[in-house]
Amino acid sequence: MRSIWKGAISFGLVTIPVKLYSATEQKDVTFHQVHRTDGGRIKYKRVCQLDGEEVPYADIAKGYELATGEIVVLTDEDFTDLPLSTSRRIDVLQFTPAEQIDPIYFAKTYYLEPDAQGAKPYVLLRDALERSGQVAIVKVALRQREALATLRVRDGIFVLETMLWPDEVRVADFPFLEEEVEVRPQELKMAESLIETMVADFDPAEYKDAYREALQEVIEAKVAGREVVAAEAPAEPGPAVDLMAALRASVEAAKKEREVVKKPAAKAKKPEEEKPAAPKRRARKSA
Repeated sequence: MRSIWKGAISFGLVTIPVKLYSATEQKDVTFHQVHRTDGGRIKYKRVCQLDGEEVPYADIAKGYELATGEIVVLTDEDFTDLPLSTSRRIDVLQFTPAEQIDPIYFAKTYYLEPDAQGAKPYVLLRDALERSGQVAIVKVALRQREALATLRVRDGIFVLETMLWPDEVRVADFPFLEEEVEVRPQELKMAESLIETMVADFDPAEYKDAYREALQEVIEAKVAGREVVAAEAPAEPGPAVDLMAALRASVEAAKKEREVVKKPAAKAKKPEEEKPAAPKRRARKSA
């Protein structure tokens, strides 16, 4: 990993110099737009829609469109006096229980590594924060944007998670929320039973991106010149007509699947050891 930002955690009068790293990466198959006949890469030109002329990058400015369709052109000078911190500080504002923060606010996750001279205060704050059971609410400026963020500990490392502002989270305003939907007690009990049947510890390693793996196989087949055969997609089940029956069947299916997983494999029977044949006795001759 390469650090993408250098700054410091500001905690009271304590300053902890740190480096910032992206904690996640998108594992996806990337494509280029190409000419179908010869595979040539497609290039784009910056063309002004008014005069049709290609515009050099140096002549491009930011424009804000009004409701009337008019454009307000902003230059670099317009951004100069805006109150965006350039101090490269992660300012600790307060400490809060983690369960008070709705995960919908989280945007991007980063790791923080201490500089050599900041190792001791880094470990001190890390251990104190971990023992408190709290997360730090901080403010940071990254990529010309100010953001709230949380600071927590994961595997001995500070994790910085930038957050959306409250007005960036949409309100879930759907018509069905105003409707009186009746759920029978026995249906609720059966749904709870289904949940209990499917409870398990979460292990992310058990899951995989089947689509990405299949797409990679298609690409490899193209490279190798093999014929690509697409598997038929399973039929999508329709909505349940009898909700109670569907829940009961789901519970039974989940129980059977759990029993199959938990059932130990039958031990192979050891072949019985062959007993040595008894020695034959010679018949005595009569006198």
